[in-house]
Amino acid sequence: TWVKEPSGGCFTSPNYPEKYPPERECIYIIEASPRQCIDLFFDDKYSIEPSWECRFDHIEIRDGPFGFSPIIGRYCGQESPAYVRSSGRYLYIKFVADGELEAIGFSARYNFTQDPEFDEIGELPALPACDFELSGPEGFVESTQIGKEEKAQLTEAVDCRWYIRAPPRAKIYMRFLEYEMHNSNECKRNFVAIYDGSSGVEHLKNKFCSTVANDVMLVTSVGVVRLWADEGSRKSRFKILFTTFHEPPCEGDTFFCHSNMCINNTLVCNGVQNCVYPWDENRCKEKRKASILDTLDNTNLTIIGITCGLVVILLIISVIIQIKQPRKKYVIRRDDFDPALLHPGFEPPHYELCTLRRAPSGDLADAALADDFDKFHKLRRAESKCIRDHHCGSHQGSIHGSIHGSRSNLSLRDATIAPDGGQMSPHLSHHNMPAGRRSILVMKHSYSQDGAEAYRAEDEEDDLMMDVGPTTSQHRMHHHHHIHHSTSGLDRTLSNDF
Repeated sequence: TWVKEPSGGCFTSPNYPEKYPPERECIYIIEASPRQCIDLFFDDKYSIEPSWECRFDHIEIRDGPFGFSPIIGRYCGQESPAYVRSSGRYLYIKFVADGELEAIGFSARYNFTQDPEFDEIGELPALPACDFELSGPEGFVESTQIGKEEKAQLTEAVDCRWYIRAPPRAKIYMRFLEYEMHNSNECKRNFVAIYDGSSGVEHLKNKFCSTVANDVMLVTSVGVVRLWADEGSRKSRFKILFTTFHEPPCEGDTFFCHSNMCINNTLVCNGVQNCVYPWDENRCKEKRKASILDTLDNTNLTIIGITCGLVVILLIISVIIQIKQPRKKYVIRRDDFDPALLHPGFEPPHYELCTLRRAPSGDLADAALADDFDKFHKLRRAESKCIRDHHCGSHQGSIHGSIHGSRSNLSLRDATIAPDGGQMSPHLSHHNMPAGRRSILVMKHSYSQDGAEAYRAEDEEDDLMMDVGPTTSQHRMHHHHHIHHSTSGLDRTLSNDF
C-alpha cells in the first residue's frame, strides 16, 4: 500500500501487518518539490528477519533517486530505524525478502519540508506550464525551445518536460549533441533527467547535472526529457537527437545499424549520425552536392567538346609554324672597349716605371748599376706599357698634373738630383754616378680619375721625349723642377722601390 498526498504520504511492506511473502523486492522512490527535502519515519510495529549485516531480509535507504545513490543505511531485526532526512528532493527505499523466515514487515510515513539550503531564498513560486510533444523517426530536443515558444521568462525557474512518442513496439535512442549546466554538480539547482515509460520518478532512467552527459537507450516507446533550472541557472542548455528504431530482423524499408538497431531508410546519408556508430553515414563519402556538371545536357556537352577540339587544333598549328620558321642568329660584337665604364673605385696602389733616359754612349762605370739597367730594359721589353693606360704617367706629366691640381700623389722621395753635378741626397750619396748618363726614376703613385686624361697625354709626350736627346729632356726637367743639369755629367740613381 502506498498513499501519496501533496504534503507527504505513507507506504507499507506487502500484507502488513501480516507476514510479508517470500522472494519479494519492492522499491519506493519518493520525490519532493524543488527546494524541499523528505523526512521519513518508521512505526514502532516493525519486524524484519535479523541477520549479520542484514544480508538477507532488509530495508535499504539511499539519498537520491537511484539504486547507486549514496546509501544512508541498511536495516533489519526487531528495532525500527531512526528518523531519516534526505539531503535533496529524492529518497530511494528498497525492501528485500528472501525465501525463508518471513516477518510482519514495516509501515513508514513521510512528509516534505523546506530545504535548509534555500531558507534565505524562500519558497519557490508557482512554475509555468512547460510541456512539449514530439514524434517521428527522428527529432531534436532543445532547451532553446522554451524561449522560442515563450513557455517561460528568462527570470523564471523552469521544470519542463519533452514527451517523445515512438510507434508501437519501437524504442528510442537519445544522443546528446550539446550539454552545459550553468551550475555544474549542483543538482538541486539544475539538471537534465531522462525517463523511460513515463515522467514518474520510478521510471527515472538517468539524471545529469555535472559536466558530461552520456547517450541513453530506452526500452519503451515513450521517453521523457526533463529540465529543471532555478532562476539563477537559466543559462543551462542542451540539445538531444532522438531516433526511433526497431530490433532486428530489419524489414525492407529499414537500415541495419550493426548495433541491434533498425532505423528508417530516410535517415541514411542525411548528414546526421542516427546510429550508435556512424554506419548510416560511412557510405556517404562518395556522395557530393550537385554541381554545374550535373545539370549539363547532351547539347551543352557537344558545344563544349567542339570548342575544346578547335582550341587544340589551333594550338598544334601554332607549334608547327614555330618549329618550321627559320631562326636568325645575331652575334653582337664590340670591338671597342671603354675603360671609363669600369668602376673607378677600389684601385690598389701600384708601382710603375715613369720615365727612362737612355745613356748616349759609353759603358756604365758601376757594375751594379749596369746590372740594374739591364734588368730594367728586360722589364720594359716585357711590359711596354703599364697595366692600364690611364694608370701611367711620365715624370713630366706627373709633375704637370700636380701643378694643375690633380689628385695624383706622385712622390719623388727616393731620388734627388744636384744641379751642375752637385752633391746628392745623403741616403743616396754612396752611388757615384758617371757623367753623360741619364737618370731612371721609379715613381709610386695612387691613381685618381681626375688626372687620368692628363696622364694619357703626358705618357705619349714622355715616350717621344725618350728619343729626342739630352738637350730637350734636360730643358723640360729644368722647366718643371728648376734644376740645372750639366751636359758633361748627369748622375742617375735607382730608387730602392725599383
